[in-house]
Amino acid sequence: MNFTRWSARLPGTQRRAAARTEHPVPPDRLGDGSVPAARAERPTGETPAVPAVDELPVHEVLDRVPALVALVHGPDHRLAYVNDAYVAAFGARPIGDPARDALPELDELGLLPLLDQVLRSGKPRTIKSRKAPGGRSYSFTCTPVTDGACGHRAVLVFATDVTDHAEAAERLRASERRQRETAVTLQRSLLPQELEQPDDLRIAATYQPGGTEAAVGGDWYDVITLGGGRTALVIGDVMGRGVRAAAVMGQLRTAVRAYARLDLPPHEVLQLLDGLATEIDANQIATCVYAVHDPNEGRLVYASAGHLPILVRDENGAVQRADEPTGPPLGTGGWMHASGSIALGPGSTAVLYTDGLVERRNEDLDEGIAALEAALAGATGTPQVICDRLVRSAGVTADHDDDVAVLVLQHPARTGPDGDLFRNAALELLGGVEAAPRARAFASGVLTSWRFPPDLHDLGVLAASELVANSLQHGTPPMRLRLRRTDRRLIIEVTDGDDHLPRRRRAEPGDESGRGIAIVATIASAWGSRRTPGGGKAVWCEFVLPGVK
Repeated sequence: MNFTRWSARLPGTQRRAAARTEHPVPPDRLGDGSVPAARAERPTGETPAVPAVDELPVHEVLDRVPALVALVHGPDHRLAYVNDAYVAAFGARPIGDPARDALPELDELGLLPLLDQVLRSGKPRTIKSRKAPGGRSYSFTCTPVTDGACGHRAVLVFATDVTDHAEAAERLRASERRQRETAVTLQRSLLPQELEQPDDLRIAATYQPGGTEAAVGGDWYDVITLGGGRTALVIGDVMGRGVRAAAVMGQLRTAVRAYARLDLPPHEVLQLLDGLATEIDANQIATCVYAVHDPNEGRLVYASAGHLPILVRDENGAVQRADEPTGPPLGTGGWMHASGSIALGPGSTAVLYTDGLVERRNEDLDEGIAALEAALAGATGTPQVICDRLVRSAGVTADHDDDVAVLVLQHPARTGPDGDLFRNAALELLGGVEAAPRARAFASGVLTSWRFPPDLHDLGVLAASELVANSLQHGTPPMRLRLRRTDRRLIIEVTDGDDHLPRRRRAEPGDESGRGIAIVATIASAWGSRRTPGGGKAVWCEFVLPGVK
């Protein structure tokens, strides 16, 4: 193969030759002050003449190029030329043999189909950063070359060593992977390691971080038992990425648990969180839903700070969306949040979730929520089964581009022997001197019918008597005594119209009152009080049933 003939057809050679032919430089223009004229005016012999680039033999130029150069021709890509850099990188190559035999490194890199494509299309192609045998990385550019005289077609392979860049990029990717692993580890450690399981609800949750190309976010969820049979549920999303978002999430989750112990209405909890979020980081905001389930009411009372609506499927399979009320995200300040409610009776299932489950780049958010509603309407089984089905139906995979958190809760419809373990009984207290004896008689009869052992029966009657006496002395009508049993505990609750919360205090020897709450706190497993909607309060205590751990 005569490389000199092919060199005349290399890219740029023909254009430069045509330019010289069409626009020759007149002799009288050689001294007009341009750089070439200045060189021409130098005395002969003082500076050696510099040959034009086109006058240099192409193969001598390419032999000195540090990049790897090879020329192949014909449909089977027979090797016509390799430069010295190519030989130094891969060794001597037999001229005239097909590329599959003469250039096995190109075959290993998968470049032979690319040579076919360049030969067919007549257009150059480039691939970036391929690791060749020996460990070096190269970027390859394949350019078509045609001999117009005889129509022979060839491909010029030009490879640039990019090993340093490839190694730097790999180090950067490794650093990003380590940072992401740190953020994911922090995120998972801040989430509940084991969900609390209330008596009246069955709950499951899942968290899946975004794919390896996405920085982990600040999604979280939590379940908090409030006592007296009530349960708080929370899900939120910090609008950020990486370790900082996970750290802010951890602080918010801790604060939610602390505020929940105050047994405040949902909107008041969000009001406190809003101020705290601003103090933690004024540049980061978060969305959140805080909800409270009371089995006596059969409803889910909630407040939302810019979060997606709760979905509830009733026992007949109809799905309802809890849209209102919704306030701005946490950290914006200046907004008075409000609480709403949605029915959650026996047989119902509720789903709380973050935007990673329903938000897609090319779809409206409402379409994603509607698709989730349809998936929930057809999902049955345990909360964990429903959780997994919803994630699969949303197309969430390991390489998903956003974090996903889902919290599923069910209020089971209990019948038969299981239903006998969950009972309620209530008595309206009208006041007067006969109220306390009536309350004791009512509590004794109910606890006897529930077949509690004598010691628990007596403790329950004593607790009910003390709570009623406290309400009669310090509260106002209307008053009610409520007893509730689950498969794990006995709950006694007294409500009245006064919103002053009792507190446990030490009674002095001469005091005639102040010992009721102290007695209840001593004999019960737990006790507490809270304000009720519309004014008033509820004071409760609970006893763990024998044999329950």
